[in-house]
Formats: sequence, structure tokens, C-alpha cells
Amino acid sequence: MPPIARAAAGSATGGALTPGDALRYVNPALRPSAEMVARMSAEHGTPNDSTLAELRRPHPEFMPKRLPDVAVEERLIPVPGGAPAVKVFVINARAGSKRPAIVHMHGGGYIAGTAAFEVGKHQAVAKELDCVIVTVDYRLAPETRFTGSVEDNYAALKWVHDNAATLGVDPNRIAIMGESAGGGHAARLAITARDRGEVPVLLQVLIYPMLDDRTGSTVIPPFPLGSIGWDAPSNRYGWSSFLGMRPGGANVPAAGVPARVKDLGGLAPAFIGVGGIDLFVSEDVAYARRLIEAKVPCELLVIAGAYHGFDVVAADTAPARQFTKAKFDALRRAFGNSDV
Repeated sequence: MPPIARAAAGSATGGALTPGDALRYVNPALRPSAEMVARMSAEHGTPNDSTLAELRRPHPEFMPKRLPDVAVEERLIPVPGGAPAVKVFVINARAGSKRPAIVHMHGGGYIAGTAAFEVGKHQAVAKELDCVIVTVDYRLAPETRFTGSVEDNYAALKWVHDNAATLGVDPNRIAIMGESAGGGHAARLAITARDRGEVPVLLQVLIYPMLDDRTGSTVIPPFPLGSIGWDAPSNRYGWSSFLGMRPGGANVPAAGVPARVKDLGGLAPAFIGVGGIDLFVSEDVAYARRLIEAKVPCELLVIAGAYHGFDVVAADTAPARQFTKAKFDALRRAFGNSDV
């Protein structure tokens, strides 16, 4: 069990912990995978500057296999302001059609991950939803702070919109999506698109999004939240790398933190999904409430007893299938399918 889980659980129970303390709160269907995740978290420890290279080391043996019948093209997209071009993977494009599109940002705590890793998974999604997916290999922290990666993602979104005809995309049916840090990027991208007024966003799909730097810094969620997988110390490191400053303070710029943006009015409709013991559940529920109060249509799904990333680690379980179906149905409805 990660150290933060032990500390939080100890304060909550008033006594010594056993490995089963956190698992008691996990959905029974997810317990075997949760045990594996807890063991891996304990083995790897909290990410830091000295372990970052190992954290980013490619693991091709775990990459979803690419599909031979779904086209993939790697492109370099110009980023304004003298920044290096950002790499994207264009999946299932077909000139001459006019299909919906998803601009996707990968997870990794703002410090790790790569767009290439999940291309095979995106091929399957693009095929199932009959859409184009453009996944963005944005620059990572701490080498690049939030201002750089925000521009990478926006450049990709605007490129998809401006090149809709070539890609076979309907420019009025572009959704944005991401998981974890990618969900935070998607939320930030929705705000940027609203503020710049150049690209209409159809839907923002935020999957256990990383939205608030205060979680794990000035706000410590009660046990068992964050007890399996991504925990509070990891979150502090991710946010400090991304922001270039200590997270949680009054001087943290709202430009890098979706939860600190005061006005959420006028944003694209949202689907937010998260597990009930995910470190991010409280901030995600709060963000959904604020969207609703700002008159932004928002669907919120919380899977009881689910930990961070459960839908990937335990994809074949009933809770994961329920979660994935709800996500896909939200996209189908936004794309124009009224039967779901």
C-alpha cells in the first residue's frame, strides 16, 4: 500500500493497518486487480526527479496491438510562438467523408505517458464509433510547464478543425477527451477553446480528470480515497512539475488549473467519469457540480469502489464495462445517435 494510504488509513482507523484495509472498500469485482496495483505502487514508490526516466521507459510488451485495417498517420503540427512542432497520430481519417472526431490527450500525471502507446486502443475506438481520433503527444513536465503543453493541445485541436475537409471530419462535431492528466488537459483545452472562440467543441469527455492542484497538497482526501494507485504524494509531484511551483498555494495560476478557473459558463457539455475511491473523486464531483451550476450540460458517473485507472487495468470486469459503455454512449449521443 502506498505511504499516503497507510497514513490516511492509520488516522482514520486509529490503529495499525493490514494490507486488506484499503481493499475492503474496493468493488469485489476489482479486488484482484487492486491488489496487483497496490503491489506495483509499493514497489515503484512515489515518482521523483531521479526516477522519472524509469517511469517514462517504454514498455512495448504492454502496448495494445495495432489494427491492420484502421489507418494511422503520424504528423507534426506547427505550434505558434516558436515552440517545436507537436507530434500527433491521426487515426481512421478518410478524405471525402464528414464524420465526427475526437482530439485526445493521454494520461501520465503530466510527467509521463506517450500518445504512441495507446494508438491500438484508439484504432478500436475509432472503428467502433466510426470517427476520426487525433491523439496528441504534448510536451511533458517538468521540462515543459503548463503553458507549453496547453499550446500543444490547442494547436492540435485547431489543426483538426482547420483541416476538417482533408481529414474527412465534420468541423462542428469535434469532441475532446482525456484520462487522468489527459482529462485535466481536456478540461483546460475546453476552457482555452471557449476563451479564444476559434474552434467549437462538441463535448468534453473527462475520465477521472486531474483538475485541482490542491488535492494532496492543501487538501488531503480522507481514506480510502487515493489508497490504490495514484496517491497524494504522486499528485503533489505531478502538479509541482507541471506548474513549476509548489501546488496548493494562493499564488498558483488559474491558467494551469481547471478547478481554479472562476467562470465555467459557456463551456462545452461534459461527461465526467471517476471511481468512488479514486484520489480525484471529490474534485471531479465538485467540478461537475460547478459546471451544472454554470448551466453547462454535464453527465457525471461515479463507479462505487473503483480505483484510479480501473477501466484499463480490469477492462473485462462488469464495473469497467459499465464505465466504458457510458463513456461511448455519451460520445454517440453527442455525435448524433439518439438511440443511446
